[in-house]
Amino acid sequence: METYLKESAKKINIDLNDKMIEQFMTYKKLLKEWNEKINLTAIVEDKEIIIKHFIDSLTIEKYIPKGAKVIDVGTGAGFPGLPLKIVREDIEVVLLDSLNKRINFLNEIIEKCKLKNVKTVHGRAEDIAHNPEYREKFDISTARAVANISTLSELCTPFLKVGGTFICMKADAEKEMQEAKRALEILGMKQDEIERIKLSEIDADRTIILYKKEKNTPNKYPRKVGTPTKEPLK
Repeated sequence: METYLKESAKKINIDLNDKMIEQFMTYKKLLKEWNEKINLTAIVEDKEIIIKHFIDSLTIEKYIPKGAKVIDVGTGAGFPGLPLKIVREDIEVVLLDSLNKRINFLNEIIEKCKLKNVKTVHGRAEDIAHNPEYREKFDISTARAVANISTLSELCTPFLKVGGTFICMKADAEKEMQEAKRALEILGMKQDEIERIKLSEIDADRTIILYKKEKNTPNKYPRKVGTPTKEPLK
């Protein structure tokens, strides 16, 4: 699997050294072990974990500036935040998740892989984004969640400094991008770049959309827990 991981990463122009490969193998092993106790992922085959979780997460690496502060909102089993941290020692990463069991898993990965400048935060984005310690403090916010872009943008953009970037990872996004235009305007965001990529090993398409923060997010956003999902901004 080490060779498969290394070659797959090279296809997206990332060279993994021996230390990184060892960290990814530790991550994969622990993901499979913990997944038997708590539901972390439906993807359990080694090659699929490598492509659908590790490599997919790394497709956004090139958009992250040197020394950036990154928040991964609703990180789940650590994607994309932890794979990014493994290959980028220079960045600071915050992993935000609402389920304490997942936080415990993430903390074990951080410890066993000896990762520095990465912390976990237990809570909901709707609450944590109003905490002055985290509000508008990040260069990059990202999420690999299943929510629509309007919802994700309300949850992710309040964490960004003006000039920061929200990196949205979607399968098929055309309709959502149109529907989210008004929401992004309200939140102080402007669409910056779109990249469409194909993960050839699994014949999967991925759209990466970058939104740049042009002005401060109004204080009332995000709205209370659950509202961004039930009533997306329009």
